[in-house]
Amino acid sequence: MLCKHPDVQEKVAVEVKEATKSMEVKDVDEFAASLREEALEKMHYLHAAITETIRLYPAVPMDGKICFSDDTLPDGFSVRKDDLIVYQPYAMGRMKFIWGDDAEEFRPERWLDKNGMFRSESPFKFTAFQAGPRVCLGKDFAYRQMKIFSAVLLRCFVFKLSDENRAVTYRTMINLHIDGGLHVRAFHRCRT
Repeated sequence: MLCKHPDVQEKVAVEVKEATKSMEVKDVDEFAASLREEALEKMHYLHAAITETIRLYPAVPMDGKICFSDDTLPDGFSVRKDDLIVYQPYAMGRMKFIWGDDAEEFRPERWLDKNGMFRSESPFKFTAFQAGPRVCLGKDFAYRQMKIFSAVLLRCFVFKLSDENRAVTYRTMINLHIDGGLHVRAFHRCRT
């Protein structure tokens, strides 16, 4: 998403630079090793950009659950024991009645409060990591890894699509895959 939204990519890069107080990066490995938890916690816009990407392109685009007993869903629909219920985080991330009229737009700002601080939504609204007793135990670890990886790469490089005219398409399997891969070019950022 950041290749298609260079303004967001640049905002993230500036935030990483400010949060890490890194004026000059001579070595990617050295920068990665110097990244601290305190700096990651200041990267609210990066967290929002990652979350917005996951909202639109969840790793698991559809998920199923088996009913353990007869029950009635919140909308009044009755289910029976052993029924398979499938929900679709991919479709839910684009529903206007959940996310508003701009549901299909990539807009990280939807995750920030008026002070620019990240604010989470109900896990029953943002279902990429599931909710309730089935919430993903690795959610915080996954975010930490995504933030470290993104911070290092975006502080040191600018990314552009190799072919701006090539349509990016997806294959839905157990996980969401980019069909044919995503071809990007990386350019070193200036040393300052």
